[in-house]
Amino acid sequence: MRDIANFLPALLLITIACSNSHADSIPAEAGNIEITPLIHSSVQLEYLDTVVQIDPWGRNGLSGVKPASLILVSDDVGHHLDTDAIAKLRLPNTSIVIAANGESQIPNGIVLSNGEIIMVAGVTVEAVAAYDIIPGAPAHPKGEANGYVVTLGGKKLYFAGVTECLDEVKALDGIDVAFMPMNIPRGRMTPAAAADCTKILDPDVVYTYHYDQDYARRAANPDYAGSELPGGISVDESLDLFEAALAGSGIEFRRANWYPPLD
Repeated sequence: MRDIANFLPALLLITIACSNSHADSIPAEAGNIEITPLIHSSVQLEYLDTVVQIDPWGRNGLSGVKPASLILVSDDVGHHLDTDAIAKLRLPNTSIVIAANGESQIPNGIVLSNGEIIMVAGVTVEAVAAYDIIPGAPAHPKGEANGYVVTLGGKKLYFAGVTECLDEVKALDGIDVAFMPMNIPRGRMTPAAAADCTKILDPDVVYTYHYDQDYARRAANPDYAGSELPGGISVDESLDLFEAALAGSGIEFRRANWYPPLD
C-alpha cells in the first residue's frame, strides 16, 4: 500500500461539501459534469469553469462548497432559500435565479416564472412548475415555486423542487439526470408515485432528494417528535421501495447520502 502521506497535497485540493458527500459525474460535450449532493435539496454542479449551486443550505456548514457562477433557488423557506449561505457563495458577478416567492429576500435576484427560459452565466435555465395536487398543509400553491431544468454541456438536468407529478413535469423532454422529491407530507410523491413520474421522464440517471422531511424539521426544532410515512415505512425503506419500483426501467438510481448528522 502506498503511503497516504503521498496523497495529502491532492486531498487538500478535493472540494466536497460535507464528509458524507462526494462528486459523481456524467459525460458532457467538453468534459464531465461533476455532481455533488450536499444536503436535503442542495446540489453543486461543476462543468469546466462554471459552478452552479442549487438551493444552497448552510445548516451543517459550507466547508469546501465552491463559490458559484450561478445560484438557483426553488422556494422561499430556509432550507431552500438560505440568505446566509447565498451571501457566502456569491461572487461579484454571480447570478441568482429565484422563484416569485423569493423576491422579498433576494431583491436583486432574477425572477423566473413557471415556463420561462433564460440564458444566464452561460447556462440555459428553464423554470418548471412545482406545486401540490393533493391539498393540505404544508401547502405549495401553483405559481409560487420553481423546479429547474439546467442545460450544461448538452445535458439536461432536472431539479424538481417540491412538487407532485404535474402535467408540466410530464411534458419535459430529453432529461438526462433527474432529481426527484419523495415522501412529501400528506402522502404526496410516495415512493411509487416518485418512481412512476421518473419513468415518464425516462432520464439516464435519477437521484431522490428532499425525502427526509423530519430532518429538515429537526434542523429548525431539535425537539420535533417526528412523523410517520404512509404505510408506517421508514425513510430507508422508502428508498428501497423507490429502487424496486424502477427495476427493469433501465434508469440508474444513484442513492446519495443527503443527510449528515445534525449538530
